[in-house]
Formats: sequence, C-alpha cells, structure tokens
Amino acid sequence: MATRKLLLLPGDGIGPEAMAQVTRLIDVLNSDFNAGFETQTGLVGGSAYDAHGQSISEEDMKLALAADAVLFGAVGGPKWDSVPYEVRPEAGLLRLRKDMELFANLRPAICYPALAASSSLKPEVVEGLDILIVRELTGGVYFGDPKEIIDLGNGQKRGIDTQVYDTFEIERISGVAFELARTRQNKVCSMEKHNVMKSGVLWKEVVSATHKAKYSDVELTHMLADAGGMQLVRWPKQFDVIVTDNLFGDMLSDVAAMLTGSLGMLPSASLGAPDGVTGKRKALYEPVHGSAPDIAGQGVANPIAMIASFAMCLRYSFNMIEEADRLEKAIAEVLNDGLRTKDIMSEGMNEVGTEAMGDAIIAKYRALAA
Repeated sequence: MATRKLLLLPGDGIGPEAMAQVTRLIDVLNSDFNAGFETQTGLVGGSAYDAHGQSISEEDMKLALAADAVLFGAVGGPKWDSVPYEVRPEAGLLRLRKDMELFANLRPAICYPALAASSSLKPEVVEGLDILIVRELTGGVYFGDPKEIIDLGNGQKRGIDTQVYDTFEIERISGVAFELARTRQNKVCSMEKHNVMKSGVLWKEVVSATHKAKYSDVELTHMLADAGGMQLVRWPKQFDVIVTDNLFGDMLSDVAAMLTGSLGMLPSASLGAPDGVTGKRKALYEPVHGSAPDIAGQGVANPIAMIASFAMCLRYSFNMIEEADRLEKAIAEVLNDGLRTKDIMSEGMNEVGTEAMGDAIIAKYRALAA
C-alpha cells in the first residue's frame, strides 16, 4: 500500500487539543485497519512566530507542498495582537492557501438531528439542514492590488483594498460548485453584488456562461449576497450548494455555521486544481472555529469539527469514501447517545471533555467497522 502523507499543523489555542484527537484516530486507522498514514507535524500561526519570527517557516511550507494533504488546527490569540502585520498568525494560513493554490473552499453546514435544539433558530428551520458553501479562496479583495494605507496629509489617511476577479477564476470555482451539486440535490445558487460592484457583474456573467456551456443539467439561481445572508437565516433549507467570492464567502459561511448551533461542529476543506499527471489536488482541511484562547488548555474544547475535517480529508484527498462515511456516522451516533462538550451542552445530556469525546468517537468508529 502506498504511504498516505499528512502534515499536521495544530497551531494555537485549542488547535493542539483538537488535533490530538485526530492523531489518535490516525493511529487507530493505521494499527487496526492498515491505512498507511505517515504524519509529520509543523508550526503555524503564533507558535511559529514564537519559534521562528514567521507565521510559517520555509521548512514547514516545503512540507506542506510535499504532503498529500494538510490538517490545520487554528491560529491566533491576544498574545500576538501587536506583532507586525506581515507576520501575524493569520498570515500563515493565507500563505498556505496562496502557495498551495487552494482556490476552492468547501464549508458544509450540517445540523445533526440531535443538535437541532442548540441552534438559535427554531428547530423546524434547521433540523436536517445540509448545505454546502463553495467559496473562492485565492482572489478577490483579500489578495487584490493595490492594498495599502496612504497618508494624505493634514491628519488624513486612505485605506485601499482592491476587489479583482478574472474570468478563469470564476469559471473554475463555479465548475467545482456545479460538479459537487451533481452529487447532491443538483442545485447551485450563485451570490454576488452585481447591483453595485463591477466584479459582481462579471461574476454573474461568467457563472451563467459556465452553466450554459457545461452544466445545464444543474439548476442555477442567482441572488444578491446580502439577500442571501437574510435567506440563510429565514429558510436555509431552500439552498443546496452556494457559490460565492472570497469576501462574501467568508461572511456567509460563518452565518451558515451558526445555524447549526456551534462553530465547534463544522469542518472545511480547501482544494487546489487537479494536477495533469495524477489528478490529485493539493488540499488543506481545517475546522471553522477559531483558536478560542479563553478555553485553551482546559480540556473542554469540542474536537468534532477537527475530526469531521479529517473525514473530509479521507473523502476528498484519499477517496476513502467508506471510511469517511463511517466516521461521520460515528459522530452522529455519539451525539445521539447524548454526549456533549461544553459548547453544545443542553439539559439532560452528558457533558464530557475533549479527550472523552475523542474516546467515544473512536470507540463508535471501531464498533461500526466490526
């Protein structure tokens, strides 16, 4: 069996605690199921800054580029609020996305039936929710030039960020959305702001042309991004796949995440283009939640998003569909059994810590594989 090479970047805050549960799961897959995973561990974010004065070292960047997939925890915290902008913890993640050319961010928003009551919305609005937001990740206002602050004199300054998209960037991200929709409910909603932004006009034109040329079997609708945010709160189950740009995707995916009751529950994947030889994609998998420095080191962090991110890794990087399905089912069954970490605790449930939740999911996975 060929070795499956993983780079683990736990990061800061609760990242190492959540990653530890994935490491234990990888050990079980190797020992019990001969999965052949080979792991290396590096530094990213504040921990990398403390060690190297950079948000990710050149050595760890090379490891990321050589790996079959990267598992990423979380970065940042008040400790690093005053470091130079260029080496802030988040810059490590942005560099990984850019250098690995990870243009497609997949953020599922799934409401497990056992957690419908944990959402701030009515249970009937979110129960059974299963939507996927496909966010363009390497273009738009986060990467456009010029990006600067200009001193205008007389005590005045001007901040400039530039929203830029080329045709090919919109074609490839919409293609990913249409292809994924074919495996789901076959519906895509494209969100932009063509009413006030020229980049939005181009986005809508290119998505429509791509649909007509290659994906006319998929149902396509368009919606202004602000209206999309409203509809996500009003009736989210109307959506299947949402495709949008970098800035709007950043905001809309966080809105969708909170529909499910906790940021601690949701995974994400960031994918590159398949190479021309093997068809493999560069890929990075990370939980949607942040580093949560207020609870770091207390053993109470929810590891489910990190574990579910590994399930996405099994699915998209290694085509281990059966194993991914089994792991996702193990998560659902543990929740059905009434186990809860502090962030999703409710009356009548059994509160457990990070490691105990990891124990339960691993035990359930083994039972389902028996």
